[in-house]
Amino acid sequence: MKKLTTLFLLLLCLYPLSAGAEDFLGAPVIGEGQEIIKTDARLELKTTLSHDQVIALYREALKGFKDIKFREWEDATYIEDDGNLKWHSITISKGDEKGTTVTIVKDNWTWIIGTLILRYIGVFVVLMILFLGMSVSGRIISSIVKKMETEKAGT
Repeated sequence: MKKLTTLFLLLLCLYPLSAGAEDFLGAPVIGEGQEIIKTDARLELKTTLSHDQVIALYREALKGFKDIKFREWEDATYIEDDGNLKWHSITISKGDEKGTTVTIVKDNWTWIIGTLILRYIGVFVVLMILFLGMSVSGRIISSIVKKMETEKAGT
């Protein structure tokens, strides 16, 4: 019960940060973060919040989106949009005592085309493996059938 109360109070304290926060390409940005890099395609900022606090904030802010996936890596949490939003991913580093780094990256055509090319090549690799397997098994079966026919003809 104590943990639930603490979590509720933490979310209650963090909600105003997400409600009045600005956004970058439609992705929520932590208001008290210090910008490190900001271009048209990338925003990197450092915040004094812990990794878990930032994750709680983003889970709350992105809970209404259907194509969002959270992936836990060893050194970061990766939030990916598999839909049609303007941003592609949000990477939240596990950081150190000094703070957490949040990186928001714009969806770009090189990633989209690269993924499509990999899938296209992958389909043909699978088809070639199936073709080779069927060819080898066809030859084996043909030789067994020929051997059986010659044995029948010989008897």
